Amino acid sequence: MSMQDSREAAMIGRRTDGTTVRRPLSPHLQVYDMMQMSSLSSILNRATGIAWSAGVLLLVWWLVALALGEPAYQAAMTAMAHPLGLLVLVGMTVAAWYHTLAGLRHLNWDIGRGFAIPSMYRSGWAVFIGTVVLSVLTWLPAIPGAIEWIVAQINAHS
Repeated sequence: MSMQDSREAAMIGRRTDGTTVRRPLSPHLQVYDMMQMSSLSSILNRATGIAWSAGVLLLVWWLVALALGEPAYQAAMTAMAHPLGLLVLVGMTVAAWYHTLAGLRHLNWDIGRGFAIPSMYRSGWAVFIGTVVLSVLTWLPAIPGAIEWIVAQINAHS
């Protein structure tokens, strides 16, 4: 076997009888169908876990600001009340709910249930729909206050 490229060396292996064999390189993302429920929910579970971990740092910042007193707390609240801050908070909420519900789905799998394809799709959709419903329910009480705050901001700048 002649090698035309140094990467081919990684593809050469030997069978137990000593004969050489060409092995494929490890698959990468392009070989997977990202629209399958299992792969999509797995990727989103990992991504929301990372987002939620970053969001916990924001929560810690808010708690430290609360402990430091009024000026620090006001600065934190001003940052979180900014439209970008609110977007981050809503994103954190979505990430937290998705990661929690996907974790419950994984616990169900850990006891050996829910591996049939129809069951996987049902539980995947339940996680997606549950995330939307619980995120909306989480933010529903904030809507009147948000509207009041927006009106106050508009009146302050008029």
